[in-house]
Amino acid sequence: MTYKTFVSSSFIMFLFVSCATNPFTQKKTIALTPNSQLFPMAFQQYAQFLNENEVINSGAEADMISRVGRRIAVAAERYLDANGAVGYLNDYRWDYKLVKDSLINAWCMPGGKIVFYTGILPVAKTETGIAAVMGHEVAHALANHGQQRMSLGAIQQLGAIGVNAATANKEKEDREKFMMAYGIGSTVLGILPYSRKHESEADKIGLYLMAIAGYNPEEAPELWVRMKSNSKGAAPPEFLSTHPSNDTRIADLKAQIQAAKNEAAKFGITSFRPI
Repeated sequence: MTYKTFVSSSFIMFLFVSCATNPFTQKKTIALTPNSQLFPMAFQQYAQFLNENEVINSGAEADMISRVGRRIAVAAERYLDANGAVGYLNDYRWDYKLVKDSLINAWCMPGGKIVFYTGILPVAKTETGIAAVMGHEVAHALANHGQQRMSLGAIQQLGAIGVNAATANKEKEDREKFMMAYGIGSTVLGILPYSRKHESEADKIGLYLMAIAGYNPEEAPELWVRMKSNSKGAAPPEFLSTHPSNDTRIADLKAQIQAAKNEAAKFGITSFRPI
């Protein structure tokens, strides 16, 4: 077996044996790193992050982050249990922290470790706005987006090895052109669309979760209107971005509001907390 054939065979084998099912879309996703390995890594990085940053452990804002986080976690479990994924969250170790930082950002690590930066609070504006952000970030973790990004990155590297092997007999200048073309092509046609798909998927799942948790999903597109107004500088064209444009997100969220309300109604939620 040649090196090129070995790489190709390895690639096919990885795709065949390393898949997981997304419980929200019911689609197969790439999972080269199992959660049994990914979660401990994430928990360790989370602990290190908290040690290196100023965590706000008390006060109304910290309490609100924890309160919303718990409600979103309960909503996620209710949804998953009702859709045949009982026990899906058994290995999650939920934690919700507010960190003093001017960045307009929040994130949720694989396994349920959540951080909100104080900089996002004025943009979120209300507890319902926090729920919109929380639902989105938790959705990334629940849908295993971090796992998928790591897997796709590994596949991209494997592809680069294949291109390098396939052009081994070419002149150095030609090999560099092939590698550059592969790097740009695999990013623009592979990595970036995949990332935008994850963002749109998290927007939809997050909308459902916030509604099931009792928060009005109509606030989610309004949050992104405020996000847009807080954006600095010109945004890159959508096809060169890891995220959908703000206008795309706002339009998509508005179109999904009624579906989120219908989903919440299945759990007896027919009215929402005041925005």
